[in-house]
Amino acid sequence: MRIVTLNVNGIRSAARKGLFDWLPQQAADVVCLQEVRAQPEQIADELYHPAGFHCYYESAQRKGYSGVALYSKRKPDELLRGFGSDEFDAEGRYLEARFGSLSVISVYLPSGSSSPERQQAKFRFLDEFAVHLDRLRRDGRNYLLCGDWNIAHREIDLRNWRANQKNSGFLPEERAWLDELFGPGGFVDCFRQVNAEPDQYTWWSNRGQAWAKNVGWRIDYQIGSPGLRDAARSAAIYKDERFSDHAPLSMDYVLD
Repeated sequence: MRIVTLNVNGIRSAARKGLFDWLPQQAADVVCLQEVRAQPEQIADELYHPAGFHCYYESAQRKGYSGVALYSKRKPDELLRGFGSDEFDAEGRYLEARFGSLSVISVYLPSGSSSPERQQAKFRFLDEFAVHLDRLRRDGRNYLLCGDWNIAHREIDLRNWRANQKNSGFLPEERAWLDELFGPGGFVDCFRQVNAEPDQYTWWSNRGQAWAKNVGWRIDYQIGSPGLRDAARSAAIYKDERFSDHAPLSMDYVLD
């Protein structure tokens, strides 16, 4: 099973940059997109519903903001929108497709970089989402949560880690949250199961020459529930073309 995840930073912008020319060549079984930033009427064109996929969108109520999508070759047995959050489900951050005993989730965690208020909102999201993830861990299904988590976990996961220790995305509290998820929580960073190398980034600032110098962050993940610890086989970050300020992360799995 091949899963591709990408924060498109506006799906209409990514389309103009060739995303939907590239996507059919990837042999993906499931595609998870984040930061779609479009309302249903803005993505009614068949371009945004590529042939061969069942396509689902979860838009934010606020126009031009957030939103996730999920495309799958197989029609899901069930589709779940949101994770039961009064505050955050309106922002279009969670879309779950169920296939037998496996769920694939397109998820977009908040960024806290724009203001202290948004950082506090991010912390509230992490508190709520931790409770949800614990429910998932205990319910007996297998889960792959794919998307932009807006946190770099370890020093290896961003180039300038020393200068970013007080910045959103690499705060001690955020990193400790992932420590808990990957430790006692039992979830697994699937990419790191197959690639332990440095300089593996999925996002680059538009400032300076971050892309040219590979001054990046690895904040896009495919995270598996405990039963999928050994399922990942390979991973690739695609950088030959740029569809947004993030790069697509493709992973292959062997699954029952």
